[in-house]
Amino acid sequence: MAGHSKWANIQHRKGAQDKKRGKMFSKLSKEITVAAKMGGGDPDMNPRLRLAIANARGQSMPKNNIETAIQKGVGGGEGDNYEEIRYEGYGPGGVAVIVEVLTDNRNRAATDMRTLFSKNGGNLGETGSVGFMFDRTGELFYPVATGSADSMFESAVEAGADNVESDEEGHYIYTAPEDFAAVRDALEKTLGDPERAALIWKPNIMAEVNEEQAAGVLKLVDALEDNDDVQNVTTNFDVSEDVMEKLLAS
Repeated sequence: MAGHSKWANIQHRKGAQDKKRGKMFSKLSKEITVAAKMGGGDPDMNPRLRLAIANARGQSMPKNNIETAIQKGVGGGEGDNYEEIRYEGYGPGGVAVIVEVLTDNRNRAATDMRTLFSKNGGNLGETGSVGFMFDRTGELFYPVATGSADSMFESAVEAGADNVESDEEGHYIYTAPEDFAAVRDALEKTLGDPERAALIWKPNIMAEVNEEQAAGVLKLVDALEDNDDVQNVTTNFDVSEDVMEKLLAS
């Protein structure tokens, strides 16, 4: 199971059936509220809000939940004191981990992250301790049925994307962070809405792990994602797809 994209897609399929859907909606709502607070409630004039809404819709979040989250942001109050923080550390097997947090209490978040890493076989590091193993990248995912690999590549390049990776799961389109919004808007006009679209941390160095270590990494990731302040968790672990499916099934 080499590469970030395959792992992300397996996570996505798992998440679609996950009992934590309510928690996922809460995290999506928080991002929408903060985006609206920072840039206004009109998605046409607020790229971050437009992306947050698109991601919420991609997870089948009800329309009224989205509208409520926007109103919280533009109405003041909630969202006033949220702070974006990135934590970096190591998990089992020396796997690099980046955790993106949106919190109204920096001290609580720091304590929680340190505890979650240490209780799950990891170590919280300093900012920058693992960041060099990742590239900040825009990623859009379209299912296989959207088009052939050649046609997707052509459309993506024309829209200004840097690269396209196609496999049996679908098409992963990558962009420079500064080009992400423009590429997404261009592709939405020609291909329709992507199934997923986000700025991600894409590993440039992978860490091979065995089944036991992979199980430990998944335990750490689950614990981190269960924290209310955590928005995204990214790792660079590399394990066979058979082992990954076995671990997810268990």
